[in-house]
Amino acid sequence: MKIKKANWGLGIALVAFVFILNLSWGSVHIPFKEVIRILTGQEGTKASWDYIVLHYRLPKAIVAMLVGIALSLSGLLMQTLFRNPMAESYVLGISAGAGLGVALVLMGGALLPTFLTPYLTSNYALLVTSVLGSLLLLLLILSVSYRVKNAITVLIVGLMFGSFANAIIAILTYFSEADQLKKYVVWMSGSLGNLTKEMIVLFLIVVSLGVVLALFLIRRLDALLLGDAYAASLGINVKQTRNLIIITTSLLAGGATAFVGPIAFVGLAVPHMARLLWKTNTHRPLIGACIWMGSLVLLVCDMLTQIQDQVMLPINAITAIFGAPIVIVLLFKYRIF
Repeated sequence: MKIKKANWGLGIALVAFVFILNLSWGSVHIPFKEVIRILTGQEGTKASWDYIVLHYRLPKAIVAMLVGIALSLSGLLMQTLFRNPMAESYVLGISAGAGLGVALVLMGGALLPTFLTPYLTSNYALLVTSVLGSLLLLLLILSVSYRVKNAITVLIVGLMFGSFANAIIAILTYFSEADQLKKYVVWMSGSLGNLTKEMIVLFLIVVSLGVVLALFLIRRLDALLLGDAYAASLGINVKQTRNLIIITTSLLAGGATAFVGPIAFVGLAVPHMARLLWKTNTHRPLIGACIWMGSLVLLVCDMLTQIQDQVMLPINAITAIFGAPIVIVLLFKYRIF
């Protein structure tokens, strides 16, 4: 118990420290003390520092934390749903489904009546189509997983579905106009700093709803780890539980993808890091651990995108470098080959 409390204390302290460090980090260095002054409502030594922290770095850091929470929790839920340690939205192609939903909105406007275009290119339309796209891919992969017990086969099928979605996206890009294609390419590169305040509030609502649903499912998730028959013997409606997990996962993964673009491997790596630290498969501590560890990982990755002055690397490139070695380790640890 003392070790768990120490882990929680260390985790919260680390997130707080890295959060402030993230606000200090960048092409314009702002001292730690100045960041704290600005966050507590006092004026900074320079007026430009106030603007940089409050209008650029603070929103970006909040988005980084929300993305980390959303992807980490969706990865944990998918690994439980499929009983597959390699399950994750990017690996299984679910992010490609979300990307297809966004592509249909951004580049498929020519196929629809002109009067619908303003409505279909709104932030709400992006969110809805992204969630629906991820939901469709997740349902297809889940139907395959019922028939195929081999973990690597499920992963291959997920990659095939993802490739199919990417093929449709490629066709849309070929027929799209330059302005539409530019919007999609910018979205695909992944960015934490392009969201307005209204979009951040909407993203916060989506992630909060996903977290609440995940907490509601804790007991059911633990039961599913031991098999459908055991869960049913405890009086749990297995079909309803699976549907709720699918909705929650699609909401979290689809929402994150809609707002910041496809980000790889966070949902795969963080749940395993949480299991390693807590040495348990119980979801109550794991959900909490995924919340703070996901936040921490994305804040650090965001800082690494700014490792060179005047150059901003794409966030999905940094997360791929972070997560790819973990995938290789997992392949050998769980002998998924």
